[in-house]
Amino acid sequence: MSNKEMTLTSVKVNSDLFHEFKVECVKRKFSFQKLSDRTIHLYLTDPEFRKMITNHTNLDFEEK
Repeated sequence: MSNKEMTLTSVKVNSDLFHEFKVECVKRKFSFQKLSDRTIHLYLTDPEFRKMITNHTNLDFEEK
């Protein structure tokens, strides 16, 4: 995908959640870009996923 097909966004995210996400990304060779693209796609194409995300409000983080 070329840069012309990409949109630059800026969002603020929960610091604790993002820190843990970055750690997992290193372990799994994953990225925020991959997560955002895949999540947006699922949100637009999968009604059950959209419902789950829309209704998910508990962002408390418990370490494993």
